[in-house]
This record gives sequence, C-alpha cells and structure tokens, in this order.
Amino acid sequence: MAVTKILAKRTRLDVMLRYAIDGDKTQEQVLTAYHNCWPKNPYGQMMETKREMGKLDGVQGYHIIQSFADGEVTPELALEIARQFTEECLPEYQAVIGVHTNTGHIHAHIIFNSVNFITGQKYHSNAQSYYQQIRAISDRVCKEHGLKIIMAGERSQSLSYAEWLREQSGQPTFRGMLAMDLKRAIEDANDYGHFLMLMEHMGYEVKHGNRLSFRLRGQEQWMVPGRRDPLFTEDGIRNAIQGNLEAIEARLRPVLIARRPYEPYKKHPKYTGFMALYVHYLYLLGKIKKREYPPRMTPHLKAEIMKFEKYKAQFRFLHENNISGPEQLAAHKVACEERLAALTKHRTILNAQKKKRKPLYDALADAEALRPAMDLYAQGMTGMEDEAARYMDAVDVLEKSGVPLEQLKAEKAAAYEAVAEVNRDIRAVRKQIALCDEITKNIPQIEKDVHSVERTKTKEVNRDVREF
Repeated sequence: MAVTKILAKRTRLDVMLRYAIDGDKTQEQVLTAYHNCWPKNPYGQMMETKREMGKLDGVQGYHIIQSFADGEVTPELALEIARQFTEECLPEYQAVIGVHTNTGHIHAHIIFNSVNFITGQKYHSNAQSYYQQIRAISDRVCKEHGLKIIMAGERSQSLSYAEWLREQSGQPTFRGMLAMDLKRAIEDANDYGHFLMLMEHMGYEVKHGNRLSFRLRGQEQWMVPGRRDPLFTEDGIRNAIQGNLEAIEARLRPVLIARRPYEPYKKHPKYTGFMALYVHYLYLLGKIKKREYPPRMTPHLKAEIMKFEKYKAQFRFLHENNISGPEQLAAHKVACEERLAALTKHRTILNAQKKKRKPLYDALADAEALRPAMDLYAQGMTGMEDEAARYMDAVDVLEKSGVPLEQLKAEKAAAYEAVAEVNRDIRAVRKQIALCDEITKNIPQIEKDVHSVERTKTKEVNRDVREF
C-alpha cells in the first residue's frame, strides 16, 4: 500500500532536486531515475523549459511522496513503482525520482517541473487531479505489483505521513481518539444538542460553522473529522443519532440519504422569464456535457461548461421559489435579508442566555471531564493536583447553584441544540442570498450568449436557404 501526497513548491527547484537525489538517502544515487530530462543537469533543463514557455513565476515544481509500509517493498521495487507511476501520470513533464532508505519506511520522492515541456501549460493540483490521476494511477500500479491498496470508502481523504506511520506502528493518534469519542457520543446522544454537550463533557471544545471542528482543551490545532469521514459532518451525526450508526458502519446504509420530499403529480409548467432563459442555457451546456460539441458556440459559452452544475443549482433555486423576473428575485433577496436579520437577532439572544449560564455549563463540563483525574488523585497518584482542584471547584459551583444535575444537563443540551439549529438556518439563508447575487450577476451574460447563438443559427439557416 502506497500512501501518496502532493505538495506545491514555490521555492528553488535545485534545492528540491538535491534533496530528492541526496546520495546519503538514495544509496549513492543508485536509487534514482530521470523522466524527460538527463541526469547531468535536470535543473538546467527544467529552467530552460520555463524560459522558453515564458512561465518563470508562480509554482516552480511539485513534490509527490509515495510512502510504503515497513517491509512491504524492496528499494528496487519502490523505484520501479515510482518510475512506472511517473511515466503514466506525468508523460509530458520533466521529473526526477529518488527512493530514500534512510528511515524505517521506504519512500519515493518525485520532483517534477510545473510547466509541461510540450504544451507549455502549467500543472494544476486539486482534489480531482489527486483522486483521478495521482491516487488512481498509484493504486493501480501498486495492485499490479501485488501490493495492498486503500479501498474506496476506507478513507475519504489521504492521511498525513506522520499520522500514517503512527497508525502502522499501532500508536494512538489524536484523530483516532477523536473518532472513538465521536462514535461513543453519537451512541449515547438523544439529539444533536445532547451530542454537543457529551463531547464537551469528554474534554473537547467545539467550533461550529460549515465544518464542525473539535480539539481537546489545551490543544492548539483544531481537527475537522468530517473532511475524512462524512459520518462526522453535522448532517452525518444527526442522521446517525437517529439510530442508524450500526447500519452506516456496516455499509448497509449511506451516511447521508438524499431523498426528495413526496410531491403529488403536477402538470409540467411552461417556464417564462429567468427560468425559461436558464432552461435554454442549460440545454446548450448540456450538449457540451454529452460531448456533442455544436458548431454554433461562442468561446465564452465553451468556458461555461465548467460551471454547468452551478447553473443547474441556480435554476433549481429559481424553480423552487417560483422566481421568473428581476422584481421577484429582488423581493426574495429582501425577504431573505429580513429573515437573516431576525435569525441573527435570535442567535444573539440565545447566546446571551447561554452566557448567563456559562459558569454552570463550564462547571458541569469540568465535573464530567475531570472525574477520572479526581479518582486517580484520590488513589494517591501525583501530578493530578491541578485537575483535582478544578474538579472540586466545579462540584462546589454546581452544589451552590441548587439546580439538579439532570435538569441542568437537559437545559444545557436544549440550549446547544437551539443555537445549532439557528446557525444551520443562518447558513441556509446566506446561501440563498448568495444565489440571488450570482443570478443577478450572471443574467446579462447568459442573455448575451443565448442571443449570440440564436443570431448565428439564424444566419446559417438563411445561408442554407439561399444555397438551396
């Protein structure tokens, strides 16, 4: 199994190349290879390509790392896999390969020029190029050589090299601990607010937003588990809390189920205004999507193929809200802005209420999270004095409040659930406002493109009639 990682580098290429083929790491440069360049001066050839193509600035090169498990491959096999991978993935790029054996885990470094030496185009690294090219080709080459690969569904994101090494050696990682705590909280939670409270009582801080983030108290870096596993996104957690965790983990049920609400049959309407314009425009872009390149297409319209899904989403928004003209669009935006203001005000009130009870909520979290430390302190273990003092202070605050613990827990969970729901509504309304702005901005260009296509089509029809 090869764990792959790609890094964009703006530093000097010669420094990167020297590191990759360092003789102390590559058995005196025996474990090196060169692709579309000569061993004598690969740096000079790469820079010459940049000068010829006029692309000397920006990203200078890319650094791909292929890491193998301890004892999985020989250095020679790692070099062959890296060479075959480079030939298939980077056929028109200059690259240097070096297999390092100076650590316990054999790994290959591939440094390649950011400029294509044939077309002059610069390489663009993104999630699509990683999964469809780098990861896919690397997995296939490893499989051809009899190595295990990471199966689809095991990870939705690649692991960092350091984290992968810790997992391979059986050492615990913060992310692994977080995943176990998340699953335990999901199993015990009654609703989403209760889940947030349980995570806080386990010693985690929670940051809300588009991506749910967690960190242990005292930890500097936030962790976003939803990037790697959709189960740990807000929607995934809500779905799992409803009793689907076992089925999701057994892959008998997807994390998120996209179900359209039932609607009785309605006769298909005849679209007018903005919706009719979008239907026509999406039809033109749909022909591109099917790889049927029509001759009557402006250069701008060809570029719009990359925005096909965005325009579909905008049309769906217009259809769902029955918006067919600028007046209705403006009215909908005003209504959304009014709703956003009301939701923001409501959230301020909820946060103010939470703030008043914050000392009790914090004391409840400390009492739950620090109880194990208090038990160890009571058994005579040293080093737990601060934690024990915080635990006793928290218990004292709770006792003086006079509020029963179960009542306080229910109140805290309800408060967290209310704020989470308002935040969710605010994100949805902000998305609608952004769609209104995008549609207002796009309509003039869409009309221009459609009119241009229609004019060209009319000219061609008239020409065909005259020739006939």
